[in-house]
Amino acid sequence: MKVSEISIEHIAEYLRLDDYTDGELAPLLESARAFIRSYTGLTDEEIDTHEDFYIAVMVLCQDMYDNRCMYVDKNNLNKAVDTILGMHCVNLL
Repeated sequence: MKVSEISIEHIAEYLRLDDYTDGELAPLLESARAFIRSYTGLTDEEIDTHEDFYIAVMVLCQDMYDNRCMYVDKNNLNKAVDTILGMHCVNLL
């Protein structure tokens, strides 16, 4: 699945939430997408060419939801997410 196709409902299902609001999950989804853009240096169109980013988005959203924080600390990044994103980085400066 492309990152652009991930919806609030996908996030809620992954988090196993029955009671949620779009306003609660939309920022998580956008933050995960923004983090991936920043981390890899890829555009939205380039991100959509890598289906393995689906799990990275889900794990990032779960981490932000579980910790109730709206940021991701690169020093404590999930190893699977770090590996997936690292394989596609173009901004290795």
